[in-house]
Amino acid sequence: MGAQQVRGVIARAKGEPVRIETIVVPDPGPGEAVVKVQTCGVCHTDLHYREGGINDDFPFLLGHEAAGIVESVGEGVTEVAPGDFVVLNWRAVCGQCRACRRGRPQYCFDTHNARQRMTLTDGTELSPALGIGAFAEKTLVAAGQCTKVDPAASPAAAGLLGCGVMAGIGAAINTGGVGRGDSVAVIGCGGVGAAAVLGARLAGAGRIVAVDIDDRKLETARGLGATHTVNSRSTDAVEGIRELTGGFGADVVIEAVGRPETYEQAFYARDLAGTVVLVGVPTPEMRIDLPLLDFFGRGGSLKSSWYGDCLPSRDFPMLIDLYLQGRLDLDAFVTETIGLDDVEAAFTRMHQGDVLRSVVVL
Repeated sequence: MGAQQVRGVIARAKGEPVRIETIVVPDPGPGEAVVKVQTCGVCHTDLHYREGGINDDFPFLLGHEAAGIVESVGEGVTEVAPGDFVVLNWRAVCGQCRACRRGRPQYCFDTHNARQRMTLTDGTELSPALGIGAFAEKTLVAAGQCTKVDPAASPAAAGLLGCGVMAGIGAAINTGGVGRGDSVAVIGCGGVGAAAVLGARLAGAGRIVAVDIDDRKLETARGLGATHTVNSRSTDAVEGIRELTGGFGADVVIEAVGRPETYEQAFYARDLAGTVVLVGVPTPEMRIDLPLLDFFGRGGSLKSSWYGDCLPSRDFPMLIDLYLQGRLDLDAFVTETIGLDDVEAAFTRMHQGDVLRSVVVL
């Protein structure tokens, strides 16, 4: 077929508005696939890349919460074939590292991306966001980054499993191990926190307390299964959660902000022997200072959830099946659908808290 030229959203320099440029997508090599992108969600991580918050490997090809159709595959690819409807993931497991060999591929320590690079027309190599780069008509990924799901699913909803929604649902179900009748508190109800509320409901939690400083987000969380809400602008979050859990604190508290202050709230808002799950992403300079005796005396577990501890091959098809059965409202996360040209404006709306997800439809 030969290399193809398509349109893609590029971040050229730190803090500069993104722009649409022509990119070159090579034919897939061994173990690679070219995917015709149908939809891609606008995630906070993409903004993070543009602001230089991840690394300095500009220019970036942004976009990573995507669904699409496999167009072509390279040598040795058996897991997907041209024509398959797939959700893209940023953790293609290696099958060889110590985590994979111990039967824990969800923790794979050597996940991989496509070996070849997509470029600008002048040959400048692009860094694809999270190894995906899907604000583009087509993208090149490792075949293991493509997870085949039921094509009956709406691409706009399905693609969101590629990052934020999976991170939130997985934080509750996989990392937090929420069980039937458990009390759960979720601090921070943006896209990931709202998904954690949905995950807790799916797992059968008895009481789900949503905490945020924005009443609009709390209202959305209620619609997704929160039984109670606390606006922590006006109410102390720890006291609010304790009051709603018989004075004890929640069995599982999910921190979906990634700040020392909110982590401390999560730490003290859980019941004795309860679980704290950190799924919010902190920045390198953040520090936490808590009495070590409180770590010891409260028991329980403190966990970090990376991508919701998901195994895409196991979790994506299962969640899509639940979605198609009407048991998992992924459509609720799609606030608006936009074009490739609207990504910069979508960053502004996301920053202002106006949307759960803007989804680019190609």
